[in-house]
Amino acid sequence: MSTLDFTLSAGPVATTARTLAALGAPITYHYDPEFLEAFRRTQEKVAQVFRTENDIILMQGEAILGLEGATRSLVRPGMHVLNLVQGVFGKGTGFWLADFGAVVHEIEVPYNEAVDPEQVEAYLDAHPEIELLTVVASETPSGTVSDLSRIGPIAQARGVLTLVDIVSALAGMELLADEWGLDVCVAGAQKCLGGPPGVSLVSVSEAAWKAISANPNAPTASYLSLTDWKEKWLGQGVFPYTPSISDIHGLEACLDQALEEGVDNVIARHRDSALVTRAGVRAMGLSLWSADEISGFCVTSIALPDSIDHTELRSYVRDRYGVMLSSGQGAGNLIRIAHMGPTATGLFPIVGLSALGRALLDLGVSVDVGAGIESALDVLSKQRN
Repeated sequence: MSTLDFTLSAGPVATTARTLAALGAPITYHYDPEFLEAFRRTQEKVAQVFRTENDIILMQGEAILGLEGATRSLVRPGMHVLNLVQGVFGKGTGFWLADFGAVVHEIEVPYNEAVDPEQVEAYLDAHPEIELLTVVASETPSGTVSDLSRIGPIAQARGVLTLVDIVSALAGMELLADEWGLDVCVAGAQKCLGGPPGVSLVSVSEAAWKAISANPNAPTASYLSLTDWKEKWLGQGVFPYTPSISDIHGLEACLDQALEEGVDNVIARHRDSALVTRAGVRAMGLSLWSADEISGFCVTSIALPDSIDHTELRSYVRDRYGVMLSSGQGAGNLIRIAHMGPTATGLFPIVGLSALGRALLDLGVSVDVGAGIESALDVLSKQRN
């Protein structure tokens, strides 16, 4: 068994030495003036990356904490909610909504397709009782993305609040939270930012706060509570519980790197790595899981023949070649080469293609590894001219 040499998984992803150094900074008292200043600075930097003037909450837990907290805060029994489902995480949101008492409406498509904004518009017009729309911007398990630039304004024009999972979308695709009228956005740092997985980054609009305030079921005195953060931290400068000092330092470091590079440049780097990877996949003789126009830049999802099990292939690639890829995670029989954060550049896609192609050959699948690598390198070379 080989050691792990390259992490090209769908998150948490590899991080930079600068971020690792920040994570290793001294742990101080959370009311030390220097930490309070760092926490507030980090909030401001999150807002810059979100491109929002809305309130920012930094909840101390992986992004699922922010997603559940936001959903519980907004949803009340009997509330009509439209959930858009084009992947595993969208489907999971629907289960939450039902558990929290919502009347759940869903538009669902196969997990290699994307929900059409025109269908959303027609559904909302036919169901004026809907008050909230939930959507996953980037379905990491299948690699598809939603057109928030159209869905957000459609909902806003009809007075429908939006709750958006942007966990793998942030810094990996265009995101204009305010311009598109997105009320609550929840992200994590462990994807395209290349940061630590222990913080939920949440933006909350004024309209969303009003809805939360009017919801008697919104959590309070709870780890899940957005209300506690608003009243205590935003209102009084008092933390509702002890934040993770190390995670905040790591988060600020990865935000600094993104802002110094320029968010648009970060997104372009992810796009370029996706193009390199997909050129190699096609030239190798494999098929992409979803069409280019609905595929995100953070992962390349590759359909596998029925003779190959995606979880077994992932394990083989890691054990034999020291490269960690991601399996389909319930989206289908597919393998994913991620290009996120520090690995969305240079020869990292070539490493992923080489390990995947050689593993498939080892397992009896006819692929042209040489043609795949040559095509990927050709695209990479042209990008760098």
